[in-house]
Amino acid sequence: MSTEALVTELGGTISKELLELALTHSSHAYENGGSNNERLEFLGDSILGYLVAGYVFQENPDLNEGELTKLKNAVVSAQALASAANRINLGSYLKLGKGEEQTSGRNKVNLLADAFEALIGAAYLTAGIDSAAQIIKRHIFPLLKDPDAIREASDPKTSLIELAARNSLGSIRYEVSGTGPDHEMVYTANCFAAERLLSSGIGTSKRAAETQAAIEALRLLANA
Repeated sequence: MSTEALVTELGGTISKELLELALTHSSHAYENGGSNNERLEFLGDSILGYLVAGYVFQENPDLNEGELTKLKNAVVSAQALASAANRINLGSYLKLGKGEEQTSGRNKVNLLADAFEALIGAAYLTAGIDSAAQIIKRHIFPLLKDPDAIREASDPKTSLIELAARNSLGSIRYEVSGTGPDHEMVYTANCFAAERLLSSGIGTSKRAAETQAAIEALRLLANA
Protein backbone atom coordinates (compact mmCIF):
# COMPACT_ATOMS: atom_id res chain seq x y z
CA MET A 1 0.00 0.00 0.00
CA SER A 2 1.05 3.60 -0.53
CA THR A 3 1.47 6.01 2.36
CA GLU A 4 -1.78 7.64 1.24
CA ALA A 5 -3.49 4.29 1.75
CA LEU A 6 -1.95 4.11 5.22
CA VAL A 7 -3.47 7.47 6.16
CA THR A 8 -6.84 6.34 4.83
CA GLU A 9 -6.59 3.15 6.89
CA LEU A 10 -5.65 5.13 9.98
CA GLY A 11 -8.67 7.39 9.65
CA GLY A 12 -7.09 10.76 10.43
CA THR A 13 -5.65 13.60 8.38
CA ILE A 14 -1.85 13.86 8.25
CA SER A 15 0.25 16.12 6.06
CA LYS A 16 2.84 14.48 3.81
CA GLU A 17 5.72 16.12 5.66
CA LEU A 18 4.53 15.06 9.12
CA LEU A 19 3.67 11.57 7.88
CA GLU A 20 7.24 11.09 6.68
CA LEU A 21 8.57 12.35 10.01
CA ALA A 22 6.26 10.08 12.02
CA LEU A 23 7.56 7.06 10.11
CA THR A 24 11.24 7.96 10.58
CA HIS A 25 12.98 6.08 13.37
CA SER A 26 15.97 7.60 15.13
CA SER A 27 18.28 4.93 13.63
CA HIS A 28 17.46 6.16 10.11
CA ALA A 29 17.89 9.81 11.08
CA TYR A 30 21.24 9.02 12.71
CA GLU A 31 22.57 7.32 9.59
CA ASN A 32 21.09 9.69 7.02
CA GLY A 33 20.70 12.99 8.83
CA GLY A 34 17.48 14.86 9.55
CA SER A 35 14.87 14.56 12.29
CA ASN A 36 13.16 11.52 13.78
CA ASN A 37 9.72 10.73 15.20
CA GLU A 38 10.56 10.96 18.91
CA ARG A 39 9.03 14.40 19.50
CA LEU A 40 5.85 13.37 17.68
CA GLU A 41 5.76 10.21 19.78
CA PHE A 42 5.89 12.30 22.97
CA LEU A 43 2.98 14.40 21.77
CA GLY A 44 0.95 11.43 20.56
CA ASP A 45 1.44 9.57 23.83
CA SER A 46 -0.05 12.48 25.78
CA ILE A 47 -3.00 12.86 23.41
CA LEU A 48 -3.69 9.12 23.47
CA GLY A 49 -3.68 9.01 27.26
CA TYR A 50 -5.97 12.04 27.49
CA LEU A 51 -8.56 10.74 25.04
CA VAL A 52 -8.58 7.17 26.34
CA ALA A 53 -8.89 8.38 29.94
CA GLY A 54 -11.87 10.54 29.02
CA TYR A 55 -13.55 7.73 27.12
CA VAL A 56 -12.99 5.17 29.87
CA PHE A 57 -14.34 7.60 32.48
CA GLN A 58 -17.50 8.37 30.51
CA GLU A 59 -18.24 4.78 29.46
CA ASN A 60 -17.67 3.13 32.86
CA PRO A 61 -19.49 5.14 35.56
CA ASP A 62 -19.43 2.23 38.02
CA LEU A 63 -15.66 1.65 38.00
CA ASN A 64 -13.44 3.09 40.73
CA GLU A 65 -10.16 4.91 40.15
CA GLY A 66 -8.02 1.77 40.30
CA GLU A 67 -10.25 -0.12 37.87
CA LEU A 68 -10.29 2.82 35.45
CA THR A 69 -6.51 3.03 35.57
CA LYS A 70 -6.14 -0.69 34.87
CA LEU A 71 -8.49 -0.50 31.90
CA LYS A 72 -6.78 2.59 30.47
CA ASN A 73 -3.31 1.11 30.87
CA ALA A 74 -4.35 -2.09 29.09
CA VAL A 75 -5.17 -0.29 25.85
CA VAL A 76 -2.36 2.28 25.84
CA SER A 77 0.33 -0.34 26.55
CA ALA A 78 3.11 -0.93 24.05
CA GLN A 79 1.67 -4.38 23.33
CA ALA A 80 -1.79 -2.97 22.54
CA LEU A 81 -0.39 -0.26 20.28
CA ALA A 82 1.88 -2.75 18.52
CA SER A 83 -1.14 -4.97 17.89
CA ALA A 84 -3.00 -2.01 16.39
CA ALA A 85 0.07 -1.20 14.29
CA ASN A 86 0.31 -4.77 13.03
CA ARG A 87 -3.32 -4.74 11.90
CA ILE A 88 -2.49 -1.93 9.47
CA ASN A 89 0.93 -3.37 8.57
CA LEU A 90 2.60 -0.23 9.92
CA GLY A 91 6.02 -1.87 10.13
CA SER A 92 6.33 -2.06 6.35
CA TYR A 93 6.19 1.75 6.08
CA LEU A 94 8.88 2.59 8.64
CA LYS A 95 12.17 4.22 7.71
CA LEU A 96 14.85 2.39 9.67
CA GLY A 97 18.61 2.37 9.91
CA LYS A 98 20.64 -0.64 8.82
CA GLY A 99 21.01 -1.97 12.35
CA GLU A 100 17.27 -2.02 12.98
CA GLU A 101 16.65 -3.61 9.59
CA GLN A 102 19.10 -6.39 10.42
CA THR A 103 17.42 -7.10 13.78
CA SER A 104 13.81 -7.15 12.47
CA GLY A 105 13.03 -3.65 13.71
CA ARG A 106 9.81 -3.60 11.69
CA ASN A 107 8.40 -6.20 14.08
CA LYS A 108 9.61 -4.80 17.41
CA VAL A 109 6.86 -4.01 19.90
CA ASN A 110 8.25 -0.73 21.25
CA LEU A 111 9.26 0.56 17.82
CA LEU A 112 5.78 -0.09 16.40
CA ALA A 113 4.07 1.41 19.46
CA ASP A 114 6.24 4.54 19.26
CA ALA A 115 5.47 4.99 15.56
CA PHE A 116 1.73 4.61 16.18
CA GLU A 117 1.89 7.33 18.83
CA ALA A 118 3.93 9.52 16.47
CA LEU A 119 1.17 9.22 13.87
CA ILE A 120 -1.36 10.39 16.44
CA GLY A 121 0.86 13.38 17.18
CA ALA A 122 1.21 14.08 13.46
CA ALA A 123 -2.56 13.96 12.98
CA TYR A 124 -3.02 16.43 15.84
CA LEU A 125 -0.52 18.90 14.40
CA THR A 126 -2.05 18.59 10.94
CA ALA A 127 -5.73 19.02 11.71
CA GLY A 128 -6.25 19.28 15.46
CA ILE A 129 -7.61 17.02 18.17
CA ASP A 130 -10.48 15.69 16.04
CA SER A 131 -8.05 14.21 13.53
CA ALA A 132 -6.08 12.46 16.27
CA ALA A 133 -9.34 11.27 17.85
CA GLN A 134 -10.44 9.65 14.56
CA ILE A 135 -7.40 7.37 14.67
CA ILE A 136 -7.92 6.47 18.31
CA LYS A 137 -11.66 5.86 17.85
CA ARG A 138 -11.03 3.52 14.92
CA HIS A 139 -8.11 1.53 16.30
CA ILE A 140 -8.09 1.80 20.11
CA PHE A 141 -11.61 2.38 21.44
CA PRO A 142 -12.97 -0.90 19.97
CA LEU A 143 -10.63 -2.78 22.30
CA LEU A 144 -12.51 -1.36 25.28
CA LYS A 145 -15.74 -3.03 24.17
CA ASP A 146 -14.16 -6.47 23.71
CA PRO A 147 -12.61 -8.14 26.77
CA ASP A 148 -10.91 -10.74 24.57
CA ALA A 149 -9.36 -8.01 22.44
CA ILE A 150 -8.06 -6.23 25.54
CA ARG A 151 -6.49 -9.46 26.77
CA GLU A 152 -4.91 -10.19 23.41
CA ALA A 153 -3.53 -6.66 23.12
CA SER A 154 -2.20 -6.35 26.67
CA ASP A 155 -1.19 -9.98 27.29
CA PRO A 156 -0.51 -11.69 23.95
CA LYS A 157 1.38 -14.62 25.49
CA THR A 158 -1.60 -15.70 27.59
CA SER A 159 -3.96 -15.14 24.67
CA LEU A 160 -1.82 -17.40 22.48
CA ILE A 161 -1.86 -20.17 25.09
CA GLU A 162 -5.67 -19.95 25.28
CA LEU A 163 -6.03 -19.91 21.48
CA ALA A 164 -3.78 -22.94 21.14
CA ALA A 165 -5.82 -24.81 23.76
CA ARG A 166 -9.14 -23.98 22.05
CA ASN A 167 -7.84 -25.22 18.71
CA SER A 168 -5.92 -28.25 20.03
CA LEU A 169 -2.63 -26.93 18.64
CA GLY A 170 -0.55 -28.25 21.54
CA SER A 171 1.42 -26.56 24.29
CA ILE A 172 3.08 -23.23 23.54
CA ARG A 173 6.80 -23.00 24.21
CA TYR A 174 9.63 -20.64 23.30
CA GLU A 175 13.24 -21.25 22.38
CA VAL A 176 15.30 -18.11 23.01
CA SER A 177 18.85 -17.33 21.93
CA GLY A 178 20.92 -14.18 22.31
CA THR A 179 23.69 -12.58 20.27
CA GLY A 180 25.99 -9.62 20.78
CA PRO A 181 27.88 -8.18 23.75
CA ASP A 182 26.27 -8.30 27.18
CA HIS A 183 25.39 -4.59 27.18
CA GLU A 184 23.80 -4.78 23.69
CA MET A 185 22.36 -8.29 23.66
CA VAL A 186 19.67 -9.00 21.06
CA TYR A 187 17.39 -11.96 21.71
CA THR A 188 15.50 -14.09 19.20
CA ALA A 189 12.53 -16.17 20.35
CA ASN A 190 11.09 -18.98 18.27
CA CYS A 191 7.51 -19.77 19.25
CA PHE A 192 6.29 -23.38 18.93
CA ALA A 193 2.93 -25.06 19.32
CA ALA A 194 3.99 -28.59 20.19
CA GLU A 195 6.67 -29.18 17.49
CA ARG A 196 5.25 -26.72 14.97
CA LEU A 197 7.14 -23.46 14.55
CA LEU A 198 4.56 -20.67 14.59
CA SER A 199 6.61 -17.48 14.54
CA SER A 200 9.73 -15.66 15.66
CA GLY A 201 10.30 -12.44 17.55
CA ILE A 202 13.29 -10.22 18.31
CA GLY A 203 13.82 -7.96 21.32
CA THR A 204 16.38 -6.47 23.66
CA SER A 205 15.21 -8.82 26.43
CA LYS A 206 14.00 -12.41 26.48
CA ARG A 207 10.54 -11.26 27.54
CA ALA A 208 10.31 -8.70 24.73
CA ALA A 209 11.36 -11.28 22.15
CA GLU A 210 8.78 -13.80 23.41
CA THR A 211 6.06 -11.15 23.45
CA GLN A 212 6.83 -10.16 19.87
CA ALA A 213 6.78 -13.81 18.80
CA ALA A 214 3.38 -14.24 20.48
CA ILE A 215 1.95 -11.16 18.73
CA GLU A 216 3.19 -12.44 15.38
CA ALA A 217 1.77 -15.92 16.04
CA LEU A 218 -1.64 -14.47 16.90
CA ARG A 219 -1.59 -12.41 13.71
CA LEU A 220 -0.62 -15.38 11.55
CA LEU A 221 -3.19 -17.71 13.12
CA ALA A 222 -5.93 -15.10 12.73
CA ASN A 223 -5.17 -14.86 9.01
CA ALA A 224 -4.75 -18.60 8.43
